[in-house]
Amino acid sequence: MAILVHAVLDGLTTDQYDTLNAELQKTPEIFDGCVTHACVSTGNGLEIFDVWESEEKMQVFAEKMMPVAVGLGWPDGERMGPRVLEVHNHWVPGAEG
Repeated sequence: MAILVHAVLDGLTTDQYDTLNAELQKTPEIFDGCVTHACVSTGNGLEIFDVWESEEKMQVFAEKMMPVAVGLGWPDGERMGPRVLEVHNHWVPGAEG
């Protein structure tokens, strides 16, 4: 079952996000199972919105991503714990499927 992941990352900057993303892009297979991703800058930090094919695939990603993020100065996962919701329906306008 697809899930929506919403993480509120107060205090983080777009520069920190860009640095982490550049590191993760070196191993694109890390994103296996991610349907869509968006990062939004807010007045307090960042918010991340992802749709994943399953919670298991998101967990595999998180287990690989978090050590890289923490190594770059991000807070540990306990502080960043995202909200995870089951997706009732997801579609992309104009896409066949």
